[in-house]
Amino acid sequence: MSERIVEGVRLSNPDKILYPEQGITKGELADYYVAVAERMLPHVSNRPITMVRCPTGQEKKCFYQRHAGSGVPEQLRQVKVPGFDDPYLYIEDLPGLIAMVQMGVLEMHPWGVTVEHPDKPDRIIFDLDPDEGLGFGDVIAAALEVRERLEALGLTSFVKTTGGKGLHVVVPVEPVTPWPAAKAFAKELSAQMAADAPERYLTRISKAERAGRIFIDYLRNDPTSTAVGAYSSRSRPGAPVATPLRWDELGPKLDPGAFTVRTVPARLAAQTEDPWARMHGTRQRLPAD
Repeated sequence: MSERIVEGVRLSNPDKILYPEQGITKGELADYYVAVAERMLPHVSNRPITMVRCPTGQEKKCFYQRHAGSGVPEQLRQVKVPGFDDPYLYIEDLPGLIAMVQMGVLEMHPWGVTVEHPDKPDRIIFDLDPDEGLGFGDVIAAALEVRERLEALGLTSFVKTTGGKGLHVVVPVEPVTPWPAAKAFAKELSAQMAADAPERYLTRISKAERAGRIFIDYLRNDPTSTAVGAYSSRSRPGAPVATPLRWDELGPKLDPGAFTVRTVPARLAAQTEDPWARMHGTRQRLPAD
């Protein structure tokens, strides 16, 4: 069996096809993460993480993993989270990213907390999940409305594609608010949107009720709940990538399917500024009741 060493990590069978439609191999996926690591690591490192492992490729059987088990590489770390018995996995650096590729990980879903403050979120997420019949323009309008409502409360937010048909609006906050209060804040804003425009939005997860509407998923804001990480690949046809955007990129020409393992490195190389560069310098707290 052939192998490569990438960032000090042994990558076995680098020619294994993970995305059959594009012919993307395990080695190419590792190269992708090397290319995007500088942008990606601030958003996925030192956070408990849930992995979607697809050892035989995107079209085959996949499974979730969040705890250590047999065969977990040494580049992955573990952290104890208050209130939970088993420690959770996390990574610190680029070798950790490559080690996950070696494990057949096609998706990385970090928590909204850091290992330093595992019980207090530093990111609030609004996941905008549209009904199948809606156009992406409807999702863009929803994201802009979330942003406007947050701005009215004095909060700065950021946006990314999900590698699917939705958008995530992300609010960085200082890790001082416990999960229940953070979730209550996200629920209240989401419920206000649904009450003001019930024909456009809902906050109940029921697929049967979603026809023609966008589900504003505030349930990501809970311990052990996750959202796909910035620049993570997805286990979907086309090798899509969850991609941070500038707000002014949201428009009729935006095609979320254009952001893939093969296109995102060139996008980053052409950019003069990271769309999320100011996230870590944003100091803000959720409004008091």
